Parts: sequence; structure tokens; C-alpha cells
Amino acid sequence: MNYRVLLNYIGKVILVEGLVMIPALLIAFAKSQHNCIFAFGVTIGALIILGLGLSLIKPKNQEIKIREGFLIVAGCWILLSLFGALPFFLSREIPNYIDCIFETVSGFTTTGATILTNIEVMSSSLLYWRSFTHWLGGMGILVFFLAIMPKSKAGGSLFRLMKAESPGPEVGKLSSKIKNTARTLYIIYIVMTIIEIILLLCGGMPLFDSVTTSFGTAGTGGFAVKNDSIMGYNSYLQMVVGVFMVLFGINFNIYHLILLKDIVNVWKNQELRLYLGIIFASTLAIAVNISSQMGSFAKGLQHGFFQVSSIITTTGFASYNFDAWPMFSRCILVFLMFIGACAGSTGGGVKVARVIILLKSARNTLQKIRHPKSVKAVMIDKHRTEDTVISEVNAFMTVYCIIAIVSMLILSIDNFSFESTTTAVIACLNNVGPGLDMVGPVGSYSAFSWWGKIVLSADMLLGRLEIFPLIILFSPVTWSKNK
Repeated sequence: MNYRVLLNYIGKVILVEGLVMIPALLIAFAKSQHNCIFAFGVTIGALIILGLGLSLIKPKNQEIKIREGFLIVAGCWILLSLFGALPFFLSREIPNYIDCIFETVSGFTTTGATILTNIEVMSSSLLYWRSFTHWLGGMGILVFFLAIMPKSKAGGSLFRLMKAESPGPEVGKLSSKIKNTARTLYIIYIVMTIIEIILLLCGGMPLFDSVTTSFGTAGTGGFAVKNDSIMGYNSYLQMVVGVFMVLFGINFNIYHLILLKDIVNVWKNQELRLYLGIIFASTLAIAVNISSQMGSFAKGLQHGFFQVSSIITTTGFASYNFDAWPMFSRCILVFLMFIGACAGSTGGGVKVARVIILLKSARNTLQKIRHPKSVKAVMIDKHRTEDTVISEVNAFMTVYCIIAIVSMLILSIDNFSFESTTTAVIACLNNVGPGLDMVGPVGSYSAFSWWGKIVLSADMLLGRLEIFPLIILFSPVTWSKNK
């Protein structure tokens, strides 16, 4: 185990967290929020000192092996969440530290689940930081670090960091240099975020709301600065947010192909076509089902599209209290929570790419039963999917189901309704945010016990890092001296 490279990278990422808190501190100064000035000042100072200290540990060998890549990613996400919770706690605006951790983990993992019952009384500097954690966690904290870090001798081993953090069964490079890939992704990410801010401003949304809402949309997180989420904004603003949720749920490699004017391969992408097809079919089905409740088919189509976009991309914004919709529409939304967005996007869930692999793998297995001598590979976009990838997808789904069942059993000790318990786990494990009943779009997670919040926080981290980095971190074999 190369402990020096582990500590060095963790130190650098902690230092970055301290620096990105500075805008929140400036907002606190501008608004004369003295409790927040103290909270951010102390936290930033501690992060810079600790980050500089650890980053001064120079590794003799800068190579990052697979195990170390997973450990760096898992360790960074946990520490960033623990430190990122300090401003909420030190300001005393969220006096319980476990609640602070839950809120921060929910932010960084882009889940959007909240323990807050009155968001609008929070200081603007904390609301900014809360939303910015979405933006930072959406594309990936380590990807952000790789994009801004100076030239490194680590070379190709940096790809292991990106692979450990990036969502999806496979991770591709846009460039031969991983640093250039990270920069390209973040440039696209930043440009899209700025475009959304401008469009929201054009629709009359205040600047602060436009920025924080765009952070939540870009990261597909769902933290809003209003108690009613997006419900109080006009139809134009809701549609802008709805469209951008869909866009941020698309694999960012698609945007790279568009920049290269390779439109043919864009439309041939099976994951993109299935993703858009699911959105279209789900929107139409829900619109028909709720049109009488909404007063017209047009209104049903508007809110149906928004909520389908919000749930499949695991953003979690709400334009309407969908918990009051008919059971058929609510069931569709719960199914969409499982499916999630595209691999390589900022969205969570199982991912559309994994769904395709599972369906094609099941089809091939059935054909194998009928024709034992037949040999057929799983093909996606005319490329053969490696057996190792299929095995990893099957292992992921197995562990995913075990984690979901165990989490539901532990959470059931709180003795809340079945809908609240199951959808809370589903929403957190898939980084969606709102569920049904008590944790619906107009509810919160505040009533859960301290151990329930810890379990749900762990689910959020497991969902965002796609399980294996955290399992490897806490596995005794990982830290064995014989390994």
C-alpha cells in the first residue's frame, strides 16, 4: 500500500475544498451573516492547514494502483462530507452534527434529500454552499481536482481515480491524457451551467435563485432555496429546468461527439435512444393518467415531463406534489428511480447502460437454454461488451439488492409507513432525494432516528460511488500487510 500517495492526494483534495468555500464566505461577509463568517472562516482555515500539511507528504512512487485509486476516492468523499458539514454545525443553523453530515452527504452525492423543514430561514451563504456541493459532486470531486491540478508524473494511473469515481459500467477517455479528458468534461459542464443561468434570468428568476437552481440542475441534485422546490416558479422557468435536467442526464461523451460534428454516432447510441424513449413514454403515460386531476392534458403533460425528467435523472426537483397523484403515476416514478440516467452523466440510479446490458444478457441466456451450442456476445453500439464488464454489472446488481434490503430492514425499526421506509432507501441509494409519503416532495427526512440517517447517508455514498469503492475501503483485506 502506497500510503504516501494516498495522503498526498487526500491532502490536495481537502485543500481544494477549503478554497471552493471562499465564495460562500464572501456571501456571508456581504450579507453580514456573522455566525456564517465564523463558521466558514474556521472551516476554511482548518482545511487549508490540514490540506497543505498532507500535500507536503511527497510520495517516492506516484503510481496509483487500482486498490489505491478506490481508497483515494472513497476516503476523499467521506472526509469532504465530514468537513463540508462543519459550516452548518458551527453556524448552529443545523445544531445536530449527524443532521449536518446527512445534509452534506446528500449535497455532494447529488441526492437532494433534506432534513430541513424550513429552507427559507437558512442563511444565503449556507444555501449557496449547500447547492454548490451538488455542482461539485455532480461531475465528480476528483474529476474537478484532475481538471485543475498541475502536470503530474502519475500519467495514466490517474485514470484509476477517474474510473473509481465516474458513474457507469465503463469509463471512456475523450483524450489520450486523462487531465485533458477531465478539463474537457468540466468545460462542457461549466458552459451548460452558465447557459441555464442565463435562460433562468431571462425568465425573471432572481440571480441567487438562478445560480443555486442551476447548480442543482447541473449536478442533478435537487436542493432548492424555496420550501416548495420549483413549484412557485412560472411554467417557462419550470420547462427550462426540466429540459436541462434531461440534458445533464445524458452521457457527456455525447456532447463531445456533437462538438466533433459526429451526429451519426450520436443518434446510433443505444443508451441515448432508450433514455429518451423512456422519458417520452413515461411522460405520455403519466400525462394521460393525471390529466383530469391537473385540469387539462396540457397541464398533465407539463408536470408529467418535469417529474419524469426530475426522477429519471435523479435530480429530485418538484413542480407539483406528485405524492398526491394516482398510484399508476407514482409507480412509474418509483421504477424510474431505479433506472436512473445515462452512464457518464451527472445522474444517479442503476444507469440505462446497465439496464441494456442486463436485458441483452438475459436474452442471450434464454437463447443459450434453447440452443446450448449457440454463442452470442452482448453487443452495444456494434461493439462487443467484455465478459468482465457483464460480470461486474451482475455483481453490482447483486450487492445493490442486498444493500437495499438490509437498509430497509434497519430503517423499519423507526416504525414508519412501508411507503416511507422503502422509498427513502430507494431514493437515497439511487441519489434521487424525494420519495413517497413522509419523504415525498413536500416532506423531509428529519423524523428518522440518528441511526436511520447514518444508514441513509451511507446509502447515498454507496449509490454515488457505485458501491465498490466504499466496500473496498472498509474491507479488512484491503489494509492487510500481506496484500
